[in-house]
Amino acid sequence: MPRWLPRAMVLALALIAVFQLGSWAFHQLTGLLINVLIAFFLALAIEPAVSWMAARGMRRGFATFLVFLAVLVAAAGFVTLLGSMLAGQIVKMVEEFPEYLDSVINWVNGHFHTELRRVDVQEGVLRSDWLRNYVQNSATGVLDVSAQVLGGLFQMLTIFLFSFYFAADGPRLRRGLCSVLPPARQAEVLRAWEIAVDKTGGYLYSRGLMALISGIAHYILLEILEVPYAPALAVWVGLVSQFIPTIGTYLAGALPMLIAFTVNPWYALWVLVFVVIYQQFENYMLQPKLTSKTVDIHPAVAFGSVIAGTALLGAVGALIAIPAVATLQAFLGAYVKRYDVTDDPRVHGRRNRPPGGPSAVTRIRGLWARRPERPGHGTEGAGDGGPA
Repeated sequence: MPRWLPRAMVLALALIAVFQLGSWAFHQLTGLLINVLIAFFLALAIEPAVSWMAARGMRRGFATFLVFLAVLVAAAGFVTLLGSMLAGQIVKMVEEFPEYLDSVINWVNGHFHTELRRVDVQEGVLRSDWLRNYVQNSATGVLDVSAQVLGGLFQMLTIFLFSFYFAADGPRLRRGLCSVLPPARQAEVLRAWEIAVDKTGGYLYSRGLMALISGIAHYILLEILEVPYAPALAVWVGLVSQFIPTIGTYLAGALPMLIAFTVNPWYALWVLVFVVIYQQFENYMLQPKLTSKTVDIHPAVAFGSVIAGTALLGAVGALIAIPAVATLQAFLGAYVKRYDVTDDPRVHGRRNRPPGGPSAVTRIRGLWARRPERPGHGTEGAGDGGPA
């Protein structure tokens, strides 16, 4: 046996052990890494506001605290308004449930000639096995829901702490990262950091502006229809439709439709029609103009990046996919050499015909002139009855 074989075997086993240990540690720390990634992009989003206040003499830590305080106050106000709206609507629906049930029973009795009564229906529902099983399952799942709520609060606290440190100690973090790199690499890292700040902040701010416009438009509609809690519903539609990718529009429109249905079923249809029309206006008119200077990527690339981010990281990947791709595209654009495009008709979507060749209209006219003629209509002589 060669001398190097035992050492090679030991080295191979050691590499396999290190790989297995690293893979196990990565899977164990996946949740923490995702939280750090979310916190990093959140810190990039608030970096322009923090830097603006720090440039005017305010300490970065205090400026970051003020920005986070404003975000928390806005979020708490939104949750309070939404919670009060939902509670009021649930109480209203519970109080009016007997009337709804009586109308349904009268309709069924009138069309199907039955003799149903509300008391019999209520007793049948209360004594049913599926309701008993549902109550038992809900009672056993209270602890699981409580654990999930506590876990979500702890995750949010972790994200806010990391993002606070990233934003408040941004210059120190950049200096520490550049201290282990040569000067040429330091310039590239700082440029990539600046591009990431611009793209992430621009993406979120443009989304915020579109959420404001969407909320105002839906508020006007809901006020015209006299739907209750129109301000809270407008804020819900604006935020959810813009900051939850792909399915946010449907989630945002479902709640106003439900509330409008309690007022008048036809109002729910009007809300659905308005949501669909406004979504088309936003996709083809509003969004390209607002994001052309901040996140200038092709719509197909944006859609594909959202799908890829969802497949990799779920909802988090879908949320950060577009600014991440925009940052990568802007960073690579500095290293890709571009040339002037030739003035060719095919660049503008037109076919290049050979010089001197007949046009399509000319060819159609020639084919029409050479078409076969039916008997009796070939010449003037045949039409007059004489010999051809």
